[in-house]
Amino acid sequence: MKDRVNILDTLVSRLDLKETMQHFSSAIENGTRLRVAVTPVNCLLWARKNQKLREIYNSADIVTADGVPLIWASRLLNNPIRGRVTGLDLLPEFSKVAAEKQHKFFLLGASDRVAEQLADRLKEKYPALQIVGTYSPPFVATFSDEENNKMVDMVNRSGADVLWVSLTAPRQDYWIFEHFDRLNVSIAVGVGAAFDVVAGNIKRAPLWMQKIGLEWFFRLSREPGRLSRRYLLEAPAFIPLILKQALQKKFLHDNRQKE
Repeated sequence: MKDRVNILDTLVSRLDLKETMQHFSSAIENGTRLRVAVTPVNCLLWARKNQKLREIYNSADIVTADGVPLIWASRLLNNPIRGRVTGLDLLPEFSKVAAEKQHKFFLLGASDRVAEQLADRLKEKYPALQIVGTYSPPFVATFSDEENNKMVDMVNRSGADVLWVSLTAPRQDYWIFEHFDRLNVSIAVGVGAAFDVVAGNIKRAPLWMQKIGLEWFFRLSREPGRLSRRYLLEAPAFIPLILKQALQKKFLHDNRQKE
């Protein structure tokens, strides 16, 4: 899929939520496969300095814009993204579609029993939804080969169409990339904290804060210890970097016009 915008050397998909879900359904129905990354601002900043992570994103089939600042950046670069696509929206909204079309889910990740809580919550809302497996792996820095094989085998035996992975970004993106060729699913997508939020364990920001780009502030107020570095030290670097990229793009464009 070439419908992308280059933001700090990461190629971000210009798809909105509806278009992303249409690609999901088409992949399942046509027997094709999608590796999907849901990318907030901090992931793009990390990818800018990490070649391996940048390669993971740029080789993915869909890289969604999880953050209003990415929408603003794409407009500044004159290649606008059509809509924000967060894991918090994608998971529940595609569950509605999957219930109607009989697509099957496997939920992998989050802390102990959260995947099961999420399955219960989704099936309560969409009784026809087929959740064919859940698993919360142990909380360790690095999974052993035995644990990785166990997870891959569980997913493959389940017959799932979509594997939802909640291991925090970008860890989940590394895991999906490393095991995608062994996974017998149509779609593998990392959705960060979406399991806890959709399960009801973590409250989401009010809609008005989401729309104006202040969801980060709401999350920071709830988890300052974990998120202070990300939002107060790392994220502010995004603005000058985007301004620099936009100015460089304009300079190159103007020079070409003169030639």
